[in-house]
Amino acid sequence: NDRMFIFYCLMVILGFNLPPAYLSNTNLLIVHWLAPVSTPHLRSMESFISAVEQVEQSNPTLTPLALVRALRRIAGHDDPLTVHYLGASNRHPVLSATLDQAILNASSFSFFDKAVHHIVTDQGEERGVVLAPDGTTVALAPLLLGIEAGLRQEGGASGVAAFGVFPLTLGRSLGLSFLSLQDFSADLRLGPGGCWDSVEQPRVFRLSRTPTLATDALINGGMDGAILGTALGNLSRAAPPPPPTRLSATLRGYYGYVLSEDRGLEELRGHASAKRRQSSRSLLEPLDPERQVMETLVMVWKLEKTEWIALDDGVEVSVKEGLKAFTHMYWDCPPIISRCQWGAEVIRGTHSPLSPPLPYLYIHHTYQPSTPCLSFPACSRDMRAMQRFHQDERGWKDIGYSFVVGSDGYVYEGRGWHNRGAHTRDRNTVGYGVAIIGNYISTLPSRYSMDLLRHRLVQCAVDGGRLAVNYTLLGHRQVVNTSCPGDAFYSEISTWDRFGK
Repeated sequence: NDRMFIFYCLMVILGFNLPPAYLSNTNLLIVHWLAPVSTPHLRSMESFISAVEQVEQSNPTLTPLALVRALRRIAGHDDPLTVHYLGASNRHPVLSATLDQAILNASSFSFFDKAVHHIVTDQGEERGVVLAPDGTTVALAPLLLGIEAGLRQEGGASGVAAFGVFPLTLGRSLGLSFLSLQDFSADLRLGPGGCWDSVEQPRVFRLSRTPTLATDALINGGMDGAILGTALGNLSRAAPPPPPTRLSATLRGYYGYVLSEDRGLEELRGHASAKRRQSSRSLLEPLDPERQVMETLVMVWKLEKTEWIALDDGVEVSVKEGLKAFTHMYWDCPPIISRCQWGAEVIRGTHSPLSPPLPYLYIHHTYQPSTPCLSFPACSRDMRAMQRFHQDERGWKDIGYSFVVGSDGYVYEGRGWHNRGAHTRDRNTVGYGVAIIGNYISTLPSRYSMDLLRHRLVQCAVDGGRLAVNYTLLGHRQVVNTSCPGDAFYSEISTWDRFGK
């Protein structure tokens, strides 16, 4: 009560040592209230991992499971569904209090609270999300819930998702989003993404439109949580058991991989954030997501007495339609880095709209930059350099290409699906122009980047009604006097489906 609160505050101010019994979560909040405000942390995955490392270094015997459970407690994620699968986060009160104090002392309690607790403000700011090194935005709550579920089931059957992984990472947010917006088209029941105030110094992330209950960041975090949780749950219990992996090491291995010309994504072994869509699909699709979402909704209805969930035939229809949209948006389509993420300048003038579906796809190489880009910072710099050249030297409104493919596992948005490009003279109204960064006169792009274009971007365009089903694929040189897309690359695309003579 208020009198006890004031008493505790006076005790701390006067320098009295409080007995251990007072180290409960409530009293830790008092200590936090009295503590000086720390410098705001960057909302990057690297900042979060560094804060986790601080806690681990100050507590050498700390297990990853105890740490993720403490982070859940700090963020207040003890809702009935989570407790059903993971148990209460304060099941060991003495240990919980000690660990909370360690987190408070080693780093800012406020930082962890704001970093993990997911909310969207009335102003459209999404909190509880961080910018990953690959340029994508990830919600930490579903990521950590998936990891905790996996750690609780370490040593499970190989390839089998840990108990509760799907409901906690994706099932609940997808199911509730499908139901809450039943009157909207299925694709509007998911997302959106948004923009950071700065990709170098990320602090504020604002959404591009009214949010659903399954924003892009929540879905990214859910896919990552399912992947890492399953991987941790499948760790062998063979004797002697391997030393426990630190949480920071798990996160750094997944988000902090480094590519090189000799070691591209196709050679990268193990899980990596750039492969989250393929990895999560191969893991979760065999589990029958429709059944999993329906079972999750039933569980939410029973545990939380959520009266607005009417489990009738309409729910099944909404879930089926919603999962079809989810599969298209997050599994069929490749991950696309938006203009605001790579730092595009505004268009100089106005866009001219296209009238899809378009009948042609024109393939380019950039020639300059001539070296394949292997990371989000490098690919973003290349995109900005090309935009400056197209705008300043050629006098165009904007970067000419519709999309650009990097060798980092991502497609970069140029003029996009809806706006006429400046990529193929006299053909810009009838086709999209897609380039792969690099000079491919004598060498080929990476197999991964070619597959990203050939299979995933093309299929996404056809299924989304942007590219005609009977489209024709052409190299730039076939309609313009140029060597683009390079001899080696042109020879390769001549073997692709729907290549036109």
